[in-house]
Amino acid sequence: MNDATPDLLAPSREQLVHALHEAAELEHNLMCTYLYAAFSLKSGEKEGLTPEEAAAVARWHRVIVDVAIEEMGHLAAVWNITVALGVAPRVGRNNFPLDPGYLPAGVVVKLAPFSPATLQHFIHLERPEGSNEPDGEGFAPERNFVRAVGVPRLTPMGLDYETVGAFYMTLGDRLRSFVAQLGERGAFCGDSSLQLSHDEIDLDGARPVVCMKTALAAFDAIVLQGEGAPKDSVGSHFAKFVAIRAEYQALRTRNPAFVPAHPAAHNPVLRRPPRPEGRVWIEDEQAAETVDLASAAYGLMLRLLAYTYAIPRPNSQKALAVDLAIGLMRALALLAERAARLPAGPSNPGCNAGVSFTALRDSAAMPPGTSAWRFFVERFAQLSTAAAALAAASSADERTSAAARHLASLAKRAADFVVEPITRAPAPPLPQAVSAQPGQAPASSIENGVEHVEGEKLTLMYETKRCIHARFCVTGAPTVFLANVKGAWLYPDTIGVERLVEIAHACPSGAIRYLRKDGASQETAPPVNLAAVREAGPYAFRGDLRIDGAAIGFRATLCRCGASKNKPFCDSSHKEIGFGASGEPDTRSTDMLATRDGPLAIDPQVDGPLRVRGNLEVTSGTGRVVARITSANLCRCGGSQSKPFCDGSHARIGFKSG
Repeated sequence: MNDATPDLLAPSREQLVHALHEAAELEHNLMCTYLYAAFSLKSGEKEGLTPEEAAAVARWHRVIVDVAIEEMGHLAAVWNITVALGVAPRVGRNNFPLDPGYLPAGVVVKLAPFSPATLQHFIHLERPEGSNEPDGEGFAPERNFVRAVGVPRLTPMGLDYETVGAFYMTLGDRLRSFVAQLGERGAFCGDSSLQLSHDEIDLDGARPVVCMKTALAAFDAIVLQGEGAPKDSVGSHFAKFVAIRAEYQALRTRNPAFVPAHPAAHNPVLRRPPRPEGRVWIEDEQAAETVDLASAAYGLMLRLLAYTYAIPRPNSQKALAVDLAIGLMRALALLAERAARLPAGPSNPGCNAGVSFTALRDSAAMPPGTSAWRFFVERFAQLSTAAAALAAASSADERTSAAARHLASLAKRAADFVVEPITRAPAPPLPQAVSAQPGQAPASSIENGVEHVEGEKLTLMYETKRCIHARFCVTGAPTVFLANVKGAWLYPDTIGVERLVEIAHACPSGAIRYLRKDGASQETAPPVNLAAVREAGPYAFRGDLRIDGAAIGFRATLCRCGASKNKPFCDSSHKEIGFGASGEPDTRSTDMLATRDGPLAIDPQVDGPLRVRGNLEVTSGTGRVVARITSANLCRCGGSQSKPFCDGSHARIGFKSG
């Protein structure tokens, strides 16, 4: 082979990206199918369920939606890897059902309501290597075929794989081979500031990818959490679906007439299909209008997500685009549940409609700037107007009315936003490989649950119970904070003391603190007391904080979902319970305070709210000022209808703070 001949046995960047685009479409498709099944589930006794059945079905709904959210995290991880290789991510996908050849014959993807067969299909898709779980009835491939070719080609070709886990193992092997050709700097040449991070979205998969180690860790996390996890993995998607199957079978034994879902359509479409097999045309006009609005919201969501990958971090437009996309998904969920309860039309008697997840012909990112944002504002206005008309025509339906209110709020946020010039921060240097033991472990001790590690110029402190795993530490200072190692994991002398102090200040929970030994100033209270309301998460306080009279430092994240086992601090239970409170509450009094700092007293009330006294600016998750106050009761039961402020719901729902 001469120097001009390509090595066809090792993947090119084109071939590797082709496989990553398929991985993105696969995760995207799975997410949609899981959500579709969840949206079809019945809701409570008013829809014919017994109390026991209603509780079980509500629990299944939460589990399936949580799995879909985790698939979204997998999708973000694949997108980040793609961007790290210097290529735009694949945000779009083909419409349901997929034609043969688009995926391997054994990977069938289509929209179907919750049923024993659909649940078995999910179990089959998520099965670990070596599992003999069959596919669900009715999910057999239309025809068997082989996609792979037997010889290397320049043109990217699809792979064959039995399980999704095996696909990711192959992807990992190809990535290693690619990096071996070009080296890490040559392989990971993309701008990492374009990727999604925890600064914009609270997904496990939204971790910047800058080297082979971080990319392979993302692949491993996808496999271990979902497709391909070992059979006995507690908390894997496979295990969760198997548990639902067992509970369903038990309930069906007690009540043979138990039907947990509405008869939503298989693969609904909004126009007469040229190929009608396996599809349901939605003819009922109210159902069609509902699905049309849901599909339009879904399309705009895809455009916004693609747009975020065209904007370098940090930028308020990037964060807002993510927030608006998440808001559209919430509106979509309401409309999708409504559609599953409406008739499909006279051609399909006894069959209900369902959201079609109609994909745009092209979802590529628009060029960032004012013209793109004008497009988004116009589209939000159209969706809001259509939603208001639909809500007026079906005034008795709370889901439609809630979706209309939600879309109106999103439209206003988009219209009120002022687009700032986009600046591009320099890409961070590629991190050097770090040994799990970078030298002799520094002296350490534990006092009152706080680990103290002695460095040359400061004592680094870490309090496990306050940590919410925001990951500013392990991503900002990976040589200091060694994740997932046994034994000593804190090495404060591996970076400069000023940089380490900055990392500590970025920790929102106050789990990381320090005491300087070099005579420099210790951490001081910020000039403005702040409480940020995090999207579907806790309050992030900054100030001279006193809880029940005791000084706790200058940073803390306090529970607002009501489920923390470490109250008043957050312990990430909001993720486990599917807490969905907005991080963008309505604006209240914002008159400037005469004084903006000073002690901030936070007194958690027994079985009640957080009573806050002192100068405080309450902000949204994106930094908008919600209220400036000197005293308030902040909801911490998760039930208030006027979040973040208490409305007495804690008494009605029986909230217990102990």
